[in-house]
Amino acid sequence: MKKELRIVFMGTPEFAVASLDALLKAGHRVEGVVTAPDKPAGRGRKLSVSAVKAFAVSKQLKVLQPGKLKNPEFLGELKNLNADLFVVVAFRMLPREVWEMPSLGTFNLHASLLPQYRGAAPINHVLINGEKETGVTTFFINEQIDTGNILFQEKTAILPDETAGELHDRLMVMGAHLVVKTVNAIQNGDYSVIPQEELPVDGTLKTAPKIFKEDCRINWHRNVTDVYNFIRGLSPYPAAFGILKTANDEMVHVKFYKVRYETAAHRNLPGSIETNHKDFLAVWTGNGKIIVDELQIAGKKRLRVTDFLNGFKFQENAFFE
Repeated sequence: MKKELRIVFMGTPEFAVASLDALLKAGHRVEGVVTAPDKPAGRGRKLSVSAVKAFAVSKQLKVLQPGKLKNPEFLGELKNLNADLFVVVAFRMLPREVWEMPSLGTFNLHASLLPQYRGAAPINHVLINGEKETGVTTFFINEQIDTGNILFQEKTAILPDETAGELHDRLMVMGAHLVVKTVNAIQNGDYSVIPQEELPVDGTLKTAPKIFKEDCRINWHRNVTDVYNFIRGLSPYPAAFGILKTANDEMVHVKFYKVRYETAAHRNLPGSIETNHKDFLAVWTGNGKIIVDELQIAGKKRLRVTDFLNGFKFQENAFFE
């Protein structure tokens, strides 16, 4: 009879909830959940709990929320859970004192086909770079981020009009299945590992660093497919934006969510606008135009282009810088 594993799960956002839920539904024993501390959010600065904490509390699981992962009190609590295995999904970097603790090790779920796209934002970067394929990977954690020995991978084709939000939701479900598969294999002792340096790499290694607000501004001079991939790779969050300069020299911050594109030879200035002021809006790029379906002006709601144009009139010489 196979031994029941004592598992500690670590994660914070919605992406991780699916994996925790899948482990519980598969009958695995989760001794505790480690997640981010509550933090003030919104205008009222009320304390907001992570998606993982909310779910764990609803399932009456023990929750630990350390401010610092090397805190002796936290390390003592964690050790007292006597876990055989730690499972990590969308959490922060763990110190050696944590990932070395369980006898069967600590594995992480990553939303790319490692070793490609190591880093905090793999879903965004595969779309921004126009990749045709991605997937999910489980691997044992070591000293460096996303470099440990690989356990399992699953691939999926990227759809041509898929946004980061849509890909996130697909990989969240794929990842949850892979986490359960990985735990089952470790429980049965039926697995082997592959060092990442032994995997064939097509071209150069691409990384997926964290994306900051200043990284999200659209460069309209670029190739139209690059602009299109940039917008869908940041939709719906953190969202690609352009700065609209009006005829009165006002600067208006505009986020783009749903767009299409057309390649065309033209003499229009990149960033210039084409619209019928009713139901069509496009912005010219280096070699074509981005046709806008959904967008948002700072301080306003996200709108379909028809509703947007019903309440916003572009002036004659307005353009996106």
